[in-house]
Amino acid sequence: MSATIIDGKAFAATIRGKVGEHVARLRETHGITPGLAVVLVGEDPASQVYVRSKGKQTIEAGMNSYEHKLDAGTSQADLLALIDTLNNDAEVHGILVQLPLPGHIDSDLVINSIDPAKDVDGFHISNVGLLGTGQKSMVPCTPLGCLMMLRDHLGSLSGLDAVVVGRSNIVGKPMAQLLLGESCTVTIAHSRTRDLPDVVRRADIVVAAVGRPEMVPGEWIKPGATVIDVGINRIDAPERGTNEDGSVKTRLVGDCHFESCAAVAGAITPVPGGVGPMTIACLLANTVTACCRANGLPEPEGLTA
Repeated sequence: MSATIIDGKAFAATIRGKVGEHVARLRETHGITPGLAVVLVGEDPASQVYVRSKGKQTIEAGMNSYEHKLDAGTSQADLLALIDTLNNDAEVHGILVQLPLPGHIDSDLVINSIDPAKDVDGFHISNVGLLGTGQKSMVPCTPLGCLMMLRDHLGSLSGLDAVVVGRSNIVGKPMAQLLLGESCTVTIAHSRTRDLPDVVRRADIVVAAVGRPEMVPGEWIKPGATVIDVGINRIDAPERGTNEDGSVKTRLVGDCHFESCAAVAGAITPVPGGVGPMTIACLLANTVTACCRANGLPEPEGLTA
């Protein structure tokens, strides 16, 4: 294995440390404490784990955490009313509505009801438009984390050939916009791309965000390329045996086949422990950025796009 392993866990800890220092300065110098409100509708187990983790890390960084847990049957009108209250609460600088929402609620409507300045997920249509036109916006957390890791590892990205595999609104499209902003030559590839292996093989930077386990093999990777694997897929791992209920144990893998890609790449993020930890770290960074903007203060260095 020749690739440098990009340790997302360690890098996320560094980002959280910077966030904590900035929060402490805001409190001491200006008497301001950034606040993050997280709204969870329903009982989705994965979402509950995420929300708990977000709340814990928010408090550890010295920020105020406001959790709003609503029943799965909560009406859309009641959810919109809560968001309106949070929009108007000066103590709340960031608002995050945990997705997915129950089927009777229009996710787009809900996301676009959040004040764009408090939209720390970066999903509001205004923030999407601002990012796409190179203006100051709130940037989605996962692509922001990927960009931070790329900058940290490579320094300037100017002129590099980047391929983003996946065209989702959450990762693929904003990732491409961020890379364009860094003066990369950017291709968005996807399931319909012709000669996909050849397209990926051109890239100095490969960001895999397609949601298909181990789809990208090492033979697609240009020797020395930097591979950022955004995928988190759970697959059966019979070699690990069975659970108490007789079901086969599982393991987490990315969208890239790690061993074969690591043998060719110059650097690669592992799964788990790569991009994942960066997402919550960047959520905290975005909350601090939103707080600084709301109060007309300089934005924290090293925590923005």
